[in-house]
Amino acid sequence: MYNSITPVCFTSPLIEKPIGKESMPQTPPFSAMFDSSGYNRNLYQSAEESCGGLYYHDNNLLSGSLEALIQHLVPNVDYYPDRTYIFTFLLSSRLFMHPYELMAKVCHLCVEHQRLNDPNSDKNQIRKIAPKILQLLTEWTETFPYDFRDERMMRNLKDLAHRIASGEETYRKNVQQMIQCLIRKLAALSQYEEVLAKISSTSTDRLTVIRTKPQSIQRDIITVCSDPYTLAQQLTHIELERLNYIGPEEFVQAFVQKDPLDNDKSCYSDRKKTRNLEAYVEWFNRLSYLVATEICMPVKKKHRARVIEHFIDVARECFNIGNFNSLMAIISGMNMSPVSRLKKTWAKVKTAKFDVLEHQMDPSSNFYNYRTALRGAAQRSLTAHSSREKIVIPFFSLLIKDIYFLNEGCANRLPNGHVNFEKFWELAKQVSEFMTWKQVECPFERDRKILQYLLTAPVFSEDSLYLASYESEGPENHIEKDRWKSLRSSLLGRV
Repeated sequence: MYNSITPVCFTSPLIEKPIGKESMPQTPPFSAMFDSSGYNRNLYQSAEESCGGLYYHDNNLLSGSLEALIQHLVPNVDYYPDRTYIFTFLLSSRLFMHPYELMAKVCHLCVEHQRLNDPNSDKNQIRKIAPKILQLLTEWTETFPYDFRDERMMRNLKDLAHRIASGEETYRKNVQQMIQCLIRKLAALSQYEEVLAKISSTSTDRLTVIRTKPQSIQRDIITVCSDPYTLAQQLTHIELERLNYIGPEEFVQAFVQKDPLDNDKSCYSDRKKTRNLEAYVEWFNRLSYLVATEICMPVKKKHRARVIEHFIDVARECFNIGNFNSLMAIISGMNMSPVSRLKKTWAKVKTAKFDVLEHQMDPSSNFYNYRTALRGAAQRSLTAHSSREKIVIPFFSLLIKDIYFLNEGCANRLPNGHVNFEKFWELAKQVSEFMTWKQVECPFERDRKILQYLLTAPVFSEDSLYLASYESEGPENHIEKDRWKSLRSSLLGRV
């Protein structure tokens, strides 16, 4: 069920190394992290196989107590956790504790173990451990920046960073750089959320607009953009922007439930921060309704047929680009009942291309055809020579469903109370693929006029769509006739 696509690395600038001091530990990029079994089998050749609360089998970390896993995250003079482990634990630990609680424990362990608060501690020792602690903090702030919207997180981060940097100018510079980069990311997120809120607050049902300001609805999608390839490119802009703002932790937080070993009854509700993930799902729904609205709007059936053919061509271009989410939203819009019932309109459409696209996104055999196409796009992305070839935008609802079933199919804890880390390797593998895809920069030129229309043009509600559909092609049976009368009465005030 779960494809084995090796993700490429997303880079993390290494902290500057003071001349003559020990160099930074080299952790492998994401591309080296996960093999087909879900994690790299060579990373955990450990002597501590049966001690310290961690359980290994064939050198693979399978489970451990929460405390032991936290200890395993914290570097010391002779040890730095592998990047695979850092990502996997930071991603999954929020199922058991707040990120701010984990940060507090990490800070405490760093300060106590390395005696960072002891003025008499060995300065050489601190010089050896400081780059490693800074690297861990850098990886955390870069990969899970949204954790630091919590003031408690930011306070602990600054406190630990200050202790490390107090003795070395180089470290001070690195700390400053890390915190400035984090603040920039959080500011960009706030700005994005404001734009989303503005779009959401101005959205209106198209029927209401037609009735109150008919002159403001002068345009349709073909008037705005008659070229299918250009429209597919602009859809890809929206998809990549919205993907980019989804934090990896949102996939886990979407499924957070009460940890049976946690007595704090209120602790898990505020962890469910999935706003950007929800906004992306809302975009999919909007695009489906926009497609259906544009098809049901024209009075003449030849115009409706032309709009359908236009969207079929746009969907095909989305497929070629690797934008499977827009492709599926367009197909969903065309398969909505108010559209699919327009038999006289569909009779005028050349449907061969649409049939091919529907076959590609056929849900049978667990979306086998789509998953094969996705694997091909992911492979192309790995060997890409241009940004254009790197684009992979998955059908998002299916990605969430896969992660949901992975989460539901395995327990978070084993009967002995240990964290089931084998499950979280697989979870991290899936989310890391997404991390790779969301970082691709859109290579196409932006067209503000088209983007504005796609994001803000009023769309019909479900009832308005049915009314427009019945007005275009009359009811075919008593059920449709009764519904039409009811809709005319409630929406138009007519009998």
